[in-house]
Amino acid sequence: MNSRNQTDVSKFLLLGLTEDPELQPFLFFLFLSIYLVTVLGNLLIILAVSSDSHLHTPMYFFLSSLSFIDICISTTTIPKMLVNIQAQIQHITYTGCLTQIGFVLIFGGLENFILAAMAYDRYVAICHPLRYMVIVNPQLCVLLILLSLLISTMVALILSLTMLRLSFCKNLEIPHFFCELAQVIKLACSDTLINNILIYLAIGVFGAISLPGIIFSYIRIVSSVLRMPSARAKLKAFSTCGSHLSVVSLFYGTVFGVYISSEVTTSPRKTSVASVMYIVVPQMMNPFIYSLRNSDMKGALRKLINGITSFL
Repeated sequence: MNSRNQTDVSKFLLLGLTEDPELQPFLFFLFLSIYLVTVLGNLLIILAVSSDSHLHTPMYFFLSSLSFIDICISTTTIPKMLVNIQAQIQHITYTGCLTQIGFVLIFGGLENFILAAMAYDRYVAICHPLRYMVIVNPQLCVLLILLSLLISTMVALILSLTMLRLSFCKNLEIPHFFCELAQVIKLACSDTLINNILIYLAIGVFGAISLPGIIFSYIRIVSSVLRMPSARAKLKAFSTCGSHLSVVSLFYGTVFGVYISSEVTTSPRKTSVASVMYIVVPQMMNPFIYSLRNSDMKGALRKLINGITSFL
């Protein structure tokens, strides 16, 4: 098989979700709407938290951080797709592809760690309420964010930079709407064993830190809540965790769903459609989950919107 070194690669072809030209306008307006809803919804969450002093707590600090990350993930992938559809081009430069891979890994890893930090926050709030402000102090919150950013960036850099050692075949078509690491590696003609090993190690790093932490936190939370004598106290405790549990279920459920679908189907196009569920849908739904299930957030959003309308 003829191959060429990665230094000769100038661009990849993003095939998108479909090759049917009649569906392109529909996909453009669909993803434009999703992107606008995602940005507006998460931006409102950030503004509501920052403008209401009652929400200046660790839980809402992590929530606003999650909203910012959701905006970043969507901005990393959707705008390029919209430009390609509108301009009727499928190209993405080699540098642009590696950059997109890096940012998707960084923000995806950050979201993974933030969800774990939010679970720990709820665990301390319910199981150790009297020591909550001492344990989950502002310094710890900032430290967790910085540590998450450091680990995610290091993993993303290692995975992205090891792509530079690969040689690619003449077929540079990516059956996806963005540069997904696994799909790009499949285009390589050179040995990808090291890259695949690093991917599994990265999954292990992300999973070993976050998932056990979330599971442990909720085991302790459920155990603590069941010992509460008052039914009203139990309901209140569970309600404070409901939104986070919904977001965790949506995030990990879609990720595992895409992984399973990629294992049972041989069609890359079907895998790319399934990937929409974890790279687009959770980021759009998170603001709705937190605003609809949280009375404090509802009140803050109502005051923010009233303030904006009165100003206008």
